[in-house]
Amino acid sequence: MKSIDQIRAEFERRYPVPSGLRWDPVVGLSGYYVLECADCCTDVFNTIYAARWETWLDCTKALRVTNPFPVQMGDPDAAWAREVAEKSLQSQGLKVIG
Repeated sequence: MKSIDQIRAEFERRYPVPSGLRWDPVVGLSGYYVLECADCCTDVFNTIYAARWETWLDCTKALRVTNPFPVQMGDPDAAWAREVAEKSLQSQGLKVIG
């Protein structure tokens, strides 16, 4: 699975951080970041940016796929192909179900 830093980098390529905002790690939540305003956070644009980030995180959690290789008992090649496919899908940030 992609790290939070990779997810944030992809987000920032699409939506550069507006001036006056910075990323701040949340204490107690390993690898999770929130936006913190350097100035007073009354600007509507900053609020919209924070909402985009939350939506981006929710979307990355929602990406789920089924492994394309079925489980076949006793076939070592099928088990190997399934494992390789699962690792590949996970490295792209997808959650593999089934």
